[in-house]
Amino acid sequence: MANPTFVLRPIWGTGHLMPMLQACRRLLCQSSSNLSLTVLIMRPPTSEAEAEVADLVHREKEADIHGMIHFHNLPTIEYPSNLLEMDDYISELVQLYVPHVRAAIATLAAPVAGVVIDFFCTAVLDICHDLAIPSYVYFAANASTFALLLHLESDKEMEGMVDVPGLPPVPRSSLPLPLQDKTSMSYKWFVYHSRRYMEANGIIINTAAELEPAVLAAIADHAPTIYPIGPVLSLKPPAEEPHECVRWLDSQPPASVVLLCFGSMGSFSAPQVSEMARGLERSGQRFLWVLRGPPAAGEVHPTEANLEELLPEGFLERTKRKGLVWPRMAPQKEILAHPAVGGFVTHCGWNSVLESLWFGVPMAPWPLYAEQHFNAFTLVSDLGVAVAMKMDRERDNWVDSRELERAVNCLMGSSDVGMKVRKKAIAMKDACRKALEKGGSSYSAVQSLYARAAGHQIETQVIVEEAGQI
Repeated sequence: MANPTFVLRPIWGTGHLMPMLQACRRLLCQSSSNLSLTVLIMRPPTSEAEAEVADLVHREKEADIHGMIHFHNLPTIEYPSNLLEMDDYISELVQLYVPHVRAAIATLAAPVAGVVIDFFCTAVLDICHDLAIPSYVYFAANASTFALLLHLESDKEMEGMVDVPGLPPVPRSSLPLPLQDKTSMSYKWFVYHSRRYMEANGIIINTAAELEPAVLAAIADHAPTIYPIGPVLSLKPPAEEPHECVRWLDSQPPASVVLLCFGSMGSFSAPQVSEMARGLERSGQRFLWVLRGPPAAGEVHPTEANLEELLPEGFLERTKRKGLVWPRMAPQKEILAHPAVGGFVTHCGWNSVLESLWFGVPMAPWPLYAEQHFNAFTLVSDLGVAVAMKMDRERDNWVDSRELERAVNCLMGSSDVGMKVRKKAIAMKDACRKALEKGGSSYSAVQSLYARAAGHQIETQVIVEEAGQI
């Protein structure tokens, strides 16, 4: 009999596909058998995203020297042209791919140990039920966001605050935009997905038990078995030739530099860039600012910034002894790992948050989109690893120069708040690393997940083989 396989059903976004791959690789490393992964790839809806996925798959195949990860391209389908909201778009596309996913699973030669689906792919649960295959939702965000989605229809609101199990009262203004309007189609899709999570055999969450203990305890009896296996990170050895940003950090004092970096899609208007520059200059702090230009027409990712056009006249010259402005993508993990970095102004994407915690770097949140405003709230009010920064969400997340100056100085200085968040960030660093050690909470969660799925393999294979003969 062929070796068992876990089938992965991600969506195309690198913030979804990569973390799911990294998470399920742990099953390969910790399983007692020659387990494999079978990744079902749907064609992304844009040429830019298609190129990203193709590059990622190519790199994964080159790195998979033992041939344990298999990629299966699902048939191309005609995409609807009348969908405007991305959340609707994703959910609709997943529904359209269900027959092709069913056919792909039913014709696999290997016994299926389980199917792991992205949290937008709950339509695939019908296939798992029909074929008696264990199903698991991979939740790339944190446990707090999962708790929020799980209680969407029962949220209690008082004076603009929302009750989320395990968290302090959450301002409604901190919720993701699709969840603030209960009449929107996006909200209805999230309600649909959250109901269907209850049908899965388990929920795999990219967090550690030590990071969000109150939330995990609060939802333990209201959801399928939860497997907190994080932090899921793609950590590689440092490059033989250090990046220019890393070389610049080598000349800076320990814990003296604040990093400003806003993810793969973060960019700002020219007025906001000028405001940021004034705030950084007045703060007097050392900084490494990853500043990218606005996306080209029809694209979503920022371009290389023209620093002379974007920055105030003379800024680069006046700050050259204390700061570096980098106009392109930068190796964020290598930068956060550097001992010269003492703080991080971040967009609060969960992957970036976990990278910051892994290296013990406290944060100042500047959320931009998706669940990032909610993450910012939890970082300050629950985890205690961030200094709050006021912004005007109605004005495209505008932050005043004085507010940035205050937040950076609080983060990097000797105030009680700054010292407290730095101490908590170091504690989280230790907790993250212990969780992944043999016997740690996340290591044990992976072991438990594999043991549970392994018990279904023989029964599942018989049913799948019968389905393939129909």
